Amino acid sequence: QVQLVESGGGLVQTGESLRLSCVASGSIWRIDIMNWYRQAPGNERELVAVIDSDGGTDYADSVKGRFTISRDNAKNTVYLQMNSLKPEDTATYYCHGRLAPYSDYRVYDYWGQGTQVTVSS
Repeated sequence: QVQLVESGGGLVQTGESLRLSCVASGSIWRIDIMNWYRQAPGNERELVAVIDSDGGTDYADSVKGRFTISRDNAKNTVYLQMNSLKPEDTATYYCHGRLAPYSDYRVYDYWGQGTQVTVSS
């Protein structure tokens, strides 16, 4: 019933920017926490950014100062603005949320399918 869909990935050069979007659709009671994760081949999935229901944010040290997470509650959308991109940022980026559907009001984990970000040297 609830679905997360990411978009905005692509191929860029070092130093360029991208903005990722994640739209939550379906019958949603409330959204608690939205996150962005990333995973590169051979690596563990890494939490890179968090935003809570009050707009509070946190970031992994590797992206702090370069990435900004934000949300538009009216659109049920979370964004990840990625500036000063480096080759080390190359990964599949996944949107994750803890949301409660109208069906039972309990909070569940939802994942998007991922969007590929590739940063060339």
